[in-house]
Amino acid sequence: MTLFPPFTPLPFPYTPHISLSPSRSGVHGGGAAAAAATRDQSVYMAKLAEQAERYEEMVEFMEQVAAAAAAAAAEGEAELTAEERNLLSVAYKNVIGARRASWRIAELASICGGILRLLADRLIPSAAAAESKVFYLKMQGDYHRYLAEFQTGSDRKDAAEHTLAAYKAAQDIASTELPPTHPIRLGLSLNFSVFYYEILNSPDRACTLAKQAFDDAIAELDTLGEESYKDSTLIMQLLRDNLTLWTSDMQEDGADEIKETSKPEDEL
Repeated sequence: MTLFPPFTPLPFPYTPHISLSPSRSGVHGGGAAAAAATRDQSVYMAKLAEQAERYEEMVEFMEQVAAAAAAAAAEGEAELTAEERNLLSVAYKNVIGARRASWRIAELASICGGILRLLADRLIPSAAAAESKVFYLKMQGDYHRYLAEFQTGSDRKDAAEHTLAAYKAAQDIASTELPPTHPIRLGLSLNFSVFYYEILNSPDRACTLAKQAFDDAIAELDTLGEESYKDSTLIMQLLRDNLTLWTSDMQEDGADEIKETSKPEDEL
């Protein structure tokens, strides 16, 4: 069984643009206006870094944005916007993607540790909106899951327990605060079900979770707004694909391995 499923990034609505290093952002000054300008500049530079596929720099810029947002949230101002959250997710996902594919364990552990500290120390404590809380807790679960993919023994057990705790915390909020068709809630269910299947080797739980999420979303599909229709229906398709794959595999031979060409879709 291959440990690393292919990336299927969700096409969140942001406009990418090319790249300079974080030290050249060129924003100086003091006060709230300067802080806002620095944050906006860092977002812009992160987009340029993404366009140039310089994801390590994109991570640095988005860490600056996250730090600024956490400080602002502590003073009662706005936390990360949806665009900023998605840029942060894309940055780390691309940085870690190549390492997962080539199993560069030391780098994987370091990168996962970095984003997990950022989430635990800044982003999760400062999150006020339910959508933000679910997004960050899901992200926390994702990166603990990446650790569980390559760790062994007690380290793997600890990573799996942290993954489960983060996903469950996110699920508790999502189930009461977000509609079943919300793309973040659906993405959580998708990745949570993959965790059950691949890390905990529990196909029954994986299928139950995926089916429940799909059925709940289908029941309220007519309430889905135009702004999230594409994202939500894409994740619903991935949930259905995984269900088809998993149930077929269980019926055919009961094995817990899937061919590399038929890996479950996740990574939203």
